[in-house]
Amino acid sequence: MELHDFIQIGLGAFFSIVVLFIATKLMGNRQMSQLSMFDYVNGITIGSIAAEMATAQEDLLKPLFAIVVYAATTVLISFVTSKSLRARRVLSGGSLLLFSRGKFYRANLKKAHIDLSEFLMQCRTNGFFNLNDLHAVLLEANGKLSFLQKSETRPLRPQDMQITLQAENLSVSLILDGSILHDNLKAIGFNETWLGKQLNAQGYPDPSAVALAAYDGAVLSIFPREEKPASRDLFE
Repeated sequence: MELHDFIQIGLGAFFSIVVLFIATKLMGNRQMSQLSMFDYVNGITIGSIAAEMATAQEDLLKPLFAIVVYAATTVLISFVTSKSLRARRVLSGGSLLLFSRGKFYRANLKKAHIDLSEFLMQCRTNGFFNLNDLHAVLLEANGKLSFLQKSETRPLRPQDMQITLQAENLSVSLILDGSILHDNLKAIGFNETWLGKQLNAQGYPDPSAVALAAYDGAVLSIFPREEKPASRDLFE
């Protein structure tokens, strides 16, 4: 291979990454989480086409057009399924009841291609070693199992004891890796003077010594950073 061949492959790879990034953004974050069977197959296909585009020596337009078609089809299907429940059931699938009230639904297990050994393994990996603790188990459209515990075996909740807890707020990062996040500080209605007082009160006059400082609406939590490595592996 000559130098211009390497340059062409490098440019093709960079171009395919850009196209793949744009296509993924257009298709949405569902490509990365909650994958349906169609999303899974579509993602693999688009990735294969992008790899072909990266090494294409002559015509980049053909694989580019294929990626555009796949991405446009995915967006169209997403739009259709958001408008029609019937289309959503056909294209995205639905939930299957595998176990309920102590009974296994063998027809649904067969349809899901899950045998009892795999079913029990999935229960164990999700923390359920005794089927008597479960009221129902469903297979969701994304291939994951959902578990409904029996009321008498689920963890105790504050409302069970008629205890009212104060609502928790999301923590806002104000310092990240020693740098003050000025936009976040302004968004919650404070300034650097307030932040400096909070840091001094907790013994951190220099923000550069702070790995993370987060404010939850009431308390500023500070997590310092240590430049020295840990003396030993505590988990060996």
